[in-house]
Amino acid sequence: MATQPAFEKPVSVEEYLSTVYEHDCEYVDGVIEERDLGEFEHAYVQGILITLFNNHRGDWGVYALPEQRVQTQKTHFRVPDVTILRNGSPREQIITHPPLLVIEVQSPEIPLRKTEVKSAEYLAFGIEHVWVVDPYARVAYRGTPEGLQLVRSGELTIPGTPIRIVPEEIFAELDKV
Repeated sequence: MATQPAFEKPVSVEEYLSTVYEHDCEYVDGVIEERDLGEFEHAYVQGILITLFNNHRGDWGVYALPEQRVQTQKTHFRVPDVTILRNGSPREQIITHPPLLVIEVQSPEIPLRKTEVKSAEYLAFGIEHVWVVDPYARVAYRGTPEGLQLVRSGELTIPGTPIRIVPEEIFAELDKV
């Protein structure tokens, strides 16, 4: 399902936060937006990423949360596919402190330009690293202030940490199922 407004009229932050949705939605300036529910490729890659980070929690000093609400502005609540927090980060029901990394798994129904806008919002909030993994096109991007940059090195890393993800290895795992 593509991202689209879920309601016709604007709603308050309080109404958004007090409403239970079948699938968590994002909230941007009074508009509740449905998120892509993810088809097999999307869900499987998301699972691989969460597993990789959580399996390396001790070595990498981080842990992964799936579909965790992140308040990037007073009236913006995003739900990245994967949120990576440093061990010892404040435990919040809704993340209000910038995590180390967020990862969006690209869906074919969502224009890359829309993902790029979210990436810019994440960076402006203070998230140090934004990755976009596209299991359909079999490519990955880094979010930068200049926009999404195609990863040409063959790996996604976070400088100063041992974190290293090779997108081709993730896509190879996807091909095994």
